[in-house]
Amino acid sequence: MSWRPPLSAYAAAALLLLAVAGPLLTPDDPDAGNLRERLLAPGSAGHPLGTDTQGRDVLSRLLVAAGPSLLGGLLPVAVATLAGGLLGIAAGLGGRTTENVLLRALDVLYAFPGVLLAITVATVLRPGLLATVVSLSVVLTPAVTRVAFTEVRRIRTAAFLEAARVSGAGAASVAVRQVAPVVAPVLLVYASSLVGLAVVYAAGLSFLGLGVPPPAAEWGAMLDELRPSLLTRPEVAVLPAVTILVVSVVFNCLGEALRRRAGGGHEVGRPPAVEAAR
Repeated sequence: MSWRPPLSAYAAAALLLLAVAGPLLTPDDPDAGNLRERLLAPGSAGHPLGTDTQGRDVLSRLLVAAGPSLLGGLLPVAVATLAGGLLGIAAGLGGRTTENVLLRALDVLYAFPGVLLAITVATVLRPGLLATVVSLSVVLTPAVTRVAFTEVRRIRTAAFLEAARVSGAGAASVAVRQVAPVVAPVLLVYASSLVGLAVVYAAGLSFLGLGVPPPAAEWGAMLDELRPSLLTRPEVAVLPAVTILVVSVVFNCLGEALRRRAGGGHEVGRPPAVEAAR
């Protein structure tokens, strides 16, 4: 029986294509404002989703914002997956001392709520995409490390690893050739479920003025710009929030679908800190 990608995989692929092609699909200049056309309702002539407080086309800005908004979610997950995978493998294979040092150091980060930790790190840096990537990577890496460490601990006494050691393979060779191919699929499945969370966090940082700075279009920044019009034009003000929600749901569904299909004989775990909405 052939494996079929879940429906959420097609939706996620469509979102990624939209992020790349968004600037080419804009019906209007996303930065061109017209105060005489500010806060037009959705369905207005020439503005299918209305206009914002500066008279800019909301649809055009949502399309342009897809790139930096998704990038702010995908890059931290990629960095955290690589860093967390390396740390988890090192903790699992490095002996008791290495395990304790690495895991106890990462446990310090668990003492802080994820949102607060991201805000703290982003505040130290200059607002922009780099601040978003660094702060969210710090938040997500401990959770990924735990997943990698749990998987390494499950297999570190397996016969194939003992055979590799007996044959004279060094620690680096065992980690790269034997352990990494087993851990990588688990991390990829887990990472797919983190993208939605990272997109929400990235939008939150921009909403607070710590992420992508204006006038660049970004969903969180757009939400902040439209916040004053929530009572006068709510159908326009909530559009960035609805977009963030849809993207988060799509990637969460993708992660859940991949986790169920890849679980096989064991469950692909979720660290408690992340499940508690870190």
